[in-house]
Amino acid sequence: MPHTIDIGGTPANENCAQLGQTEDFERLNRLEVAAYKAALIGRFGPPPAGCELVELRNPHDFGRYFTLGIRIADEDGAISAAADYLEQVENGLGNWLEAGFRAPVSYDDAGNPTEVRELSDVIVSALLITRPTPDGVFAIPENGAIYQHLVDAYPTAAAIAATRLTRACEGIGQ
Repeated sequence: MPHTIDIGGTPANENCAQLGQTEDFERLNRLEVAAYKAALIGRFGPPPAGCELVELRNPHDFGRYFTLGIRIADEDGAISAAADYLEQVENGLGNWLEAGFRAPVSYDDAGNPTEVRELSDVIVSALLITRPTPDGVFAIPENGAIYQHLVDAYPTAAAIAATRLTRACEGIGQ
């Protein structure tokens, strides 16, 4: 039987949808969990063989909410391969920017959503934020790994980011 560890729904120090309070809670909660998965993949890479990042359903008195979990196959090889990855991801992220991300949902002081982004836009934005300079150097060395992890895991978003960057550069040269 696989082992599953809950690692939360968003970075620890970020605002998020609140069950029983936020309008359209389930959609926003699931968007935040999907973005958190992408952010963790960006920061730490994809899970090793025998592990997967999964959306978890959690029952609550006010309904259900979703968080991100890591599921590990019940095999010695998978457990061994997962140990290093687990050590990195089990504490998650403190904020979105640790992975070059903007929050998928912005909230006002009362906790109401003020801006909701599509998951693909969140990932494209992270690729543009962490991209190398034209000479291939990363302004922040850690961004090199984040950028490459996102390119590998989200090739469609990487193509969109590359197209936007090319268009922006062509506009500058004119």
